[in-house]
Amino acid sequence: MQDLSVPLPALALSFADDPFYRAITTGFNARDDKLRVLERYFAYSLAEAQRTGYCVFSENAALGVAAWLLPRAPDIEAAESDAKHAFLQRLLGGLGYANYECILDFMSSRAQGCVDEGAWYLSIVGVHPAAQGTGLGRQLLLPTLRLATEQRAPCYLETFSPRSVAFYSRLGFQSVAEFREPITGAAYLVMRRVV
Repeated sequence: MQDLSVPLPALALSFADDPFYRAITTGFNARDDKLRVLERYFAYSLAEAQRTGYCVFSENAALGVAAWLLPRAPDIEAAESDAKHAFLQRLLGGLGYANYECILDFMSSRAQGCVDEGAWYLSIVGVHPAAQGTGLGRQLLLPTLRLATEQRAPCYLETFSPRSVAFYSRLGFQSVAEFREPITGAAYLVMRRVV
């Protein structure tokens, strides 16, 4: 099993300026503190993906990782959700956790109307800023996308990054909805890949 701590700095750096991650780390002033919080957030998220989905690490794991969540039985979904909320409440503090809950509620309700039931969720794909643009992101996603194609499983993702739309489009994702999230004030897209 891959050491989950190896890609954490890359993930924290690649998402530090993302509106969602800025909003959930709003209770921390120093950039280094925000990055440490993001590393712990991503450590939890990768472990969750290993339990109930897939993690794909780059050959040099320090450069990137992709994490997928697959559909879960209702009892597993409830247990995972409860555990994650308890962890994030401790990690993010009052305002950061409140932002997390509001953003998640807003995004989840909108995604439900845009994606197929049983879709695989691309939770995270992060590449160290120094390795972005090298094809590494594609390499991280292709193994799971091939598996999803074999199993005829639809996939979806949500992104706050307009520059990533072309990247995801080349992998077969299509934009199906755009919303303005009220906590961040930022637009984000729901993208879907159907096989």
